[in-house]
Amino acid sequence: MARKKSNKLGQILERFSRKATEATGTSSAFILALLVIIIWILTGPLFHFSDTWQLVINTGTTIITFLMVFLIQRSQNKDALAIHLKLNEIVAALDGASNRLIDVEDLTEDEIKTLHAYYKKLVEMARKDLKLTASHSVEEAQVRHDLKHRKHRHPA
Repeated sequence: MARKKSNKLGQILERFSRKATEATGTSSAFILALLVIIIWILTGPLFHFSDTWQLVINTGTTIITFLMVFLIQRSQNKDALAIHLKLNEIVAALDGASNRLIDVEDLTEDEIKTLHAYYKKLVEMARKDLKLTASHSVEEAQVRHDLKHRKHRHPA
């Protein structure tokens, strides 16, 4: 029962978060925020630029900033996970691609540094090529395309 409530709450928060992220990332939201600041500035003389007048904007912006940090982080986490999944699919699907790179984000920092050093060596080898297109030519791309189509029984 507690798990169902937790799941339901998670779905509600997911929908709210998505809508809030979409809404706050618009030009209209920026204009609204700008209008709030302009109105606040214009009301300064009315309130004699008092401490309370200043406290209103400080408190409001602090609360909004605090909440937006979590909203932005949640959105970035979801986007990063989706990108990782897409990249994992590409690595898994490509012949010749190293499966060591699937879920590379879950490796330790030392393991990532080891892989980085390996790929750095590949870059150094590639820089020694006199002609940049020698290993990445249109012809090579055509051969790979043809192999892929034959492998999946597509007509050439």
